[in-house]
Amino acid sequence: MSLENLLPLELIDKCVGSQIWVIMNSGKEFVGKLIGFDDYVNMVLEEVTEIDPGEGDRKLTKILLNGNNICMMVPGGDGKIVFEDK
Repeated sequence: MSLENLLPLELIDKCVGSQIWVIMNSGKEFVGKLIGFDDYVNMVLEEVTEIDPGEGDRKLTKILLNGNNICMMVPGGDGKIVFEDK
């Protein structure tokens, strides 16, 4: 099966056990290893770095993220992408 034909939950399932960058509606960001998720995209990450532009970064052992508050997920992302104006 090619990546073009993957459904969203199938793509997330392929990310279990690997690093993912999650951007929340609040502006907070989390980078960590995806341990699991459910049909509502509630997800558990471990070895997490919380990136908060206002308060700075902090390390967390494990976190449960509510799928309703997730804005975007970047498989393999590290939270260090910088967008430049062209």
